[in-house]
Amino acid sequence: MFGIENLTGPTGAAILIGAVLLEALVLYVGYGALESVLGPTIAKILRGE
Repeated sequence: MFGIENLTGPTGAAILIGAVLLEALVLYVGYGALESVLGPTIAKILRGE
């Protein structure tokens, strides 16, 4: 999709590792924000309040 599959050698490996780390960071921040917004509401629902 982005042409990453055509990269070889150390450059390809470094770019692939960077892409995976960037994706992990985006998911970590995104899910953290989602949890902080929806967490208290879900906790109240589960406690029956």
